[in-house]
Amino acid sequence: MSDTPDVEVLIERMGQELAAWLDRTARPDPAIVGIHTGGAWIAERLRDRFLPDAPLGTLDITFYRDDFEQIGLQPGVRPSELPFSVDGRHLVLVDDVLMTGRTIRAALNELFDYGRPASVTLVTLVDIESRELPIRADILGTSMKLATGQRIKLTGPEPLRLTLIHTAES
Repeated sequence: MSDTPDVEVLIERMGQELAAWLDRTARPDPAIVGIHTGGAWIAERLRDRFLPDAPLGTLDITFYRDDFEQIGLQPGVRPSELPFSVDGRHLVLVDDVLMTGRTIRAALNELFDYGRPASVTLVTLVDIESRELPIRADILGTSMKLATGQRIKLTGPEPLRLTLIHTAES
């Protein structure tokens, strides 16, 4: 499994699906929120290409992780930036890789600390089907099944690429 999908092709398809989803589910005037770092890169592309009038925000969920006490403060922690009110707003939450669901749970916790959105649509580039929590993407780029000792990482920002990483366990 040395080949990984083309990120720009996935984003193009996801953007079209997202626009149709928002229309079909009657979710007007959405705001887009990307989870640092990869989710923020994807969110910016989706907004620029498909929802240019949507406000864009970012979340750094470091302090909301359920393993924060074990991993501590990581280098590169950024403040979250939500330059719009969350209350009553339709949000599009974007992440790069959906694995256990714990990052999304942390992001939802943080979003609800800002207010009560009308809805949250989850958009994810890659689902590696390793779920520990009952969280699924509404819009998904692709699913990948990884072998033990493999991880997938989005690198960027220019160009965005998916990289397969072999860890020490492989």
